[in-house]
Amino acid sequence: MLEALNYPFDPALLLKKRRSLKRELLSDGSTRIEKRIAVLGGSTTHDIIDMLELFLLNFGIEPRFYESEYGQFYEDALFGQELAEFQPELVFLHTSFRNLRFLPTAEDNASSVAEKLDRETAHFTAVWENVSTRFGCPVIQNNFEPPYYRLLGNRDAWDPRGWTCYALEMNRRFADYAAAHESFYLNDLAYAAGDYGLQAWSDPLYWHMYKYCMCLNAIPAFAYQTACIVKSIYGKNKKALVLDLDNTLWGGVVGDDGVEGIEIGQETSMGQSYAEFQRYLKTLSSYGVLLAVNSKNDEVNALAGLEHPDGALKPRDFVAIRANWEPKSKNFGDIAAALNILPDSMVFVDDNPAERAIVTRVYPEVSAPPLDMPEHYVGLLDRAGYFEATALSKDDLARVDMYRQNAARAEQQNRFTDYGEYLRSLQMKAVIQPFEPMVLARVTQLTNKSNQFNLTTRRYTESEIEAASKDSNRITLYGRLADVFGDNGLVSVVIGRQEGERLHIELWLMSCRVLKRNMEHAMLDSLAAAARARGVRTLVGYYYKTAKNGMVRDFYKDFGFTLAAAEGEDTVWELDITDYQNKNQFIEVNEGHYEQN
Repeated sequence: MLEALNYPFDPALLLKKRRSLKRELLSDGSTRIEKRIAVLGGSTTHDIIDMLELFLLNFGIEPRFYESEYGQFYEDALFGQELAEFQPELVFLHTSFRNLRFLPTAEDNASSVAEKLDRETAHFTAVWENVSTRFGCPVIQNNFEPPYYRLLGNRDAWDPRGWTCYALEMNRRFADYAAAHESFYLNDLAYAAGDYGLQAWSDPLYWHMYKYCMCLNAIPAFAYQTACIVKSIYGKNKKALVLDLDNTLWGGVVGDDGVEGIEIGQETSMGQSYAEFQRYLKTLSSYGVLLAVNSKNDEVNALAGLEHPDGALKPRDFVAIRANWEPKSKNFGDIAAALNILPDSMVFVDDNPAERAIVTRVYPEVSAPPLDMPEHYVGLLDRAGYFEATALSKDDLARVDMYRQNAARAEQQNRFTDYGEYLRSLQMKAVIQPFEPMVLARVTQLTNKSNQFNLTTRRYTESEIEAASKDSNRITLYGRLADVFGDNGLVSVVIGRQEGERLHIELWLMSCRVLKRNMEHAMLDSLAAAARARGVRTLVGYYYKTAKNGMVRDFYKDFGFTLAAAEGEDTVWELDITDYQNKNQFIEVNEGHYEQN
């Protein structure tokens, strides 16, 4: 990752050095997923695309862009032949208040304004639905910033003829559409403009000179916000915050000052800042963000500090606590291993720049934002967009509990000398069955998040997942796993395409939190049974190497498949299932039905 592109960044520097930064990113040897992104603009978009490209490259996504002609977003979405040939995998509709066509006038009344709102809404809805029908891909749509002047003063906010009121109502309608449609994402232009400062953002000079809907220096911040949505859609979000304690979660050093001497709570302004930061982190945790401690401290002092009566965070709020005198880089790696996630999925939050430098030297892919004053901690983490929430499933909300349960499973495992007896003690139960409407969003999310146990690393949109579930030539399976410690949620996905007596496994992935618990055996058993029921004799598996999925390089070999072809480290495997014998020994499976729609 390039430090210059991490939040907070210098917008003027990025605009000046965009070409050299792009060259540096493309030459760094990183493996990135490639995506075709169409930007359909109601204003000039080339600088936005330049900035968006830099941030996406830094997030591990290599975009190829289609850019509509100026102001042609509607025509391109409905009729554009070049856009059809481009076949976008994501469409970003960059419109603004400047593109509203039916603004109220003094002659309007509530009824006529409502008619204008209906016409305006229909105009945009036609774009979204045509994109969905033609391309079946995710859509990102800006909402509207307030007008840069108010004809009615403060009355503009509530009078139906007020342009501020009109923009607010359009935003509400866009929000309603987003709530009702999967794979449709709002880009909160209204918030971005307010955060930057509406007067500077909407400087008319940039519209009249260049047809920019925002000032030049606001473009990097806006492009970064947009890139955060894209990287979230494609599973590039962070998963965990690894936190220092002293002068990060509270003021002072608990080992020197004692619990009573650390600064947190309502007594001082500084204490209030730390208390607010802890409340923010606790709320993040409730949405599935994992919290861990990495502190140079005696553990007894660290735990005592976390039990401070004025602190919102307690030891139970953390999925891992490493409080010792080991190098923080070592603790960081140990936490990643304990949680079974990659270091690049974690953010290191420490007030000490030397500690941040040590960790990022060992793990260059790790984000470690620069902290200054505790009053700014919340705003810094929030605007960095590490945990952009484009989807919120029940599994997401239960993630912290799932990782706590994993810790309990690890403790249970330590009590057994026989691994098989340990697995039996978990009393595991699984549901494995074809995709159904209620799981499509979670299946899509998992295909875009799973990297380590993902044999082909194919990424799918929800419409593609839905199409696969309805394809008579495909077998689709999802797996859920529960045990005595709790429900792990939806943890595995398989898609196979039948060609006569052969089934080509296009996708096989699994959440690493259930690795080596026999779930992979249960999925293979169910896949073999579903395939044999359709007359399939041979399973064909594919392994495509990436920087992150080396752990499953020998997966098919270990499961009895025979190597059929190889090109470099990419391999093809075959398994005759004529006399297939089930491999799962430890999980009670309710397999549902095998019939595909």
